[in-house]
Amino acid sequence: MPGADKTVLITGARAPVALHLARLLAGAGRRVILADTPMRPIATASKACARYHRLPPPRFEPEVYAEAVEALVRAERVELVIPTCEEVFYLALAWRERPMRAQLFAPDIEQLANVHNKHAFVRLAESLGLAVPETTLLQSTADLQAVRGRSRELVFKPVWSRFASHVLLRPTPDFLDAIAPSPATPWVAQRFVDGDEISAYAVARAGKLKALALYRSLYRAGKGAGIFFERVEDRAARELVERIVAGMSWTGQISFDLMREADGTVLPLECNPRAVSGLHFFRDPGRFVDAVLGDGPEVSPDVVAPQTVRLAMWIYGLPAALRSSGIGRFRKAMREGEELLDWPGDPAPVKAQWTALAEMAGVAWHQRISLQAASTRDIEWNGPNG
Repeated sequence: MPGADKTVLITGARAPVALHLARLLAGAGRRVILADTPMRPIATASKACARYHRLPPPRFEPEVYAEAVEALVRAERVELVIPTCEEVFYLALAWRERPMRAQLFAPDIEQLANVHNKHAFVRLAESLGLAVPETTLLQSTADLQAVRGRSRELVFKPVWSRFASHVLLRPTPDFLDAIAPSPATPWVAQRFVDGDEISAYAVARAGKLKALALYRSLYRAGKGAGIFFERVEDRAARELVERIVAGMSWTGQISFDLMREADGTVLPLECNPRAVSGLHFFRDPGRFVDAVLGDGPEVSPDVVAPQTVRLAMWIYGLPAALRSSGIGRFRKAMREGEELLDWPGDPAPVKAQWTALAEMAGVAWHQRISLQAASTRDIEWNGPNG
């Protein structure tokens, strides 16, 4: 792994996790450059960002994107590239097809696709001896018809999706008329699991766990991405993560949506091979970077207080609280939660989030889509045929 004097490229600079990762790496002495498609993502305002490079949108111009990344790696003498969002798939394809000079901190495209696929991931977990919820692949109207009678016991979601987009949670049969699964756009029908949600963020190298944070999201942006996070501890969840990363000899970041049933059984629901908000529970640059990029021991989270983005709480959390008569709970969360964008000696990103939000709102307006959809529109990866 690169030494303290080497350059690291972090992609997906729009994401708070990219900003956080940049701060950790810079705090440990690395030179950090960032890259993404937007003009002014929040990470560019940070003192941790030595330079920002704007790239073409990988979803719409994958070849041009790959060429731009190759030129960037060469020009900046990059030794390590760390993806944070779904651009990881396009980078993995570029690394497969081009003689890149830097190391990509992620597995190959086949392994990435296997865990991102919501049906293949469950089959993988099952092959590793883990308990899994019943999950049926839907590739035709006949497949859908076969489970229609049990729709109130199931959760329906596209095989390739993120942030709970398009999820049908225990729908009545008539709601299924709105979906049309096919081999090109498959869905899954998964048994609804009642219990406590657990999210997991992990980093592994050659199948060995190097960092792990388990947490739950008390507030979300709609049905999907969390915006207020509270740490949890669960031995069964840890063992599940360990078995999966070891079984795949995983190198890179990986995250899981898990469910703990009343008897303590933890079931894997789906996997995202990228960074998620659990990263914010690590704030010691030396220990984190030594564990993840060096030979140091596994690092545990060093943050105890809940983490949140206050702007997102005002936009999404307050309306949800008003709808559910939960204003007291909302006030308590705002009082106890720490702003995850805050960092000693690096205040600019808190203010920069307004500029980044305005840019994203412009995309949402012009495309007639939601803010959340706009935030990933140009980097989404929807399978080999997507």
